[in-house]
Amino acid sequence: MVKILVVDDHDLFREGLVSLLKADKSFNVVGQAGSVHEATDLARKLHPDLILMDFSLPDGDGAEASATILTEHPECKIVFLTMYDADEKLFAAIRSGAKGYLLKNVPVAKLVSSLKSIEKGEAAISGTMTMRILEEFSQHHNSASSEMQSIHTILSHREVEILQEVATGESNGEIAAKLFLSVNTVKHHIHNILTKLGLENRKAAILYANRAGLLKANKSN
Repeated sequence: MVKILVVDDHDLFREGLVSLLKADKSFNVVGQAGSVHEATDLARKLHPDLILMDFSLPDGDGAEASATILTEHPECKIVFLTMYDADEKLFAAIRSGAKGYLLKNVPVAKLVSSLKSIEKGEAAISGTMTMRILEEFSQHHNSASSEMQSIHTILSHREVEILQEVATGESNGEIAAKLFLSVNTVKHHIHNILTKLGLENRKAAILYANRAGLLKANKSN
């Protein structure tokens, strides 16, 4: 079963969501939180497989919480379930490393299937939101300089470091040893890189990085 931590500051909504998830044998709700502080604390204690989180919380926003949690637990998958349909929040969520962004009016069946698809390596984002992400980021793909800007806008600093190493042909094991990370953590970051840049595989990532001049930038540092 997938261990889930539910994070939402509205008690009634959160309790209803927990009941819904408990009704499916694929899920095991291991905890609930109503703030960023509670979420990060429970993530450390419970090691959930997936965190279903609202974007707006009393003591901070979900993107900050997501980035903090994933730094400590890169294997965890975070999906936002929120009422906010604004582009800036959607893009912030993706940049934080989240695997999904769903609105609270999503049909129950769609929510359940989306959470299950996360475990198969798919992103839980609606088709219209995917198009908005592609349209936003494609504006930066017209030249090497804009692609470089896109890389630094979309990816975290650590992901840029790893993409630079991937571009030189380093294996996951070699990257892990060089950056003092576990191989699983490197794999997780590479998965995020491919997802965020809309790339199919490692070869595409190497071509993208070289086209953007990332390899040259790495050599000059």
